[in-house]
Amino acid sequence: MKKIEHIGIAVKSLKDSNLMYEKLLGVKPYKVEEVPSEGVNTSFFKMGESKIELLEATADTSAIAKFLEKRGPGVHHIAYAVEDIKRELKRLKSEGFELINDEPKKGADDKWVAFLHPKSTDGVLIELCQERTPEKDKDE
Repeated sequence: MKKIEHIGIAVKSLKDSNLMYEKLLGVKPYKVEEVPSEGVNTSFFKMGESKIELLEATADTSAIAKFLEKRGPGVHHIAYAVEDIKRELKRLKSEGFELINDEPKKGADDKWVAFLHPKSTDGVLIELCQERTPEKDKDE
């Protein structure tokens, strides 16, 4: 793992939370996008090397909607940047971690993503992220 890629925060209203984070951080989000496969709208804020991802549910059945219903707004996951997501998933599985995704999938912010189950990571949802590039995408 190379670094913490971002911290994901579940929010009830992306519009309201974007305004609050703009005031808090003094910057506007650099990207706002819908991720239909996950049933979310996201926005990303960047300060130096650090990034915050805000996640708003677009479907009642999405993981974010269920999280908000159970826990309310707050930190949802920590994402780590990796060089080779498939190799890292294989390594972590061999170390006994429970994978939510056996294979990476396209995620927000031009990344391949996969998640580890919180049951195997002391209650923290872990996301692995790999940059999507034309060279790496042809292998997928």
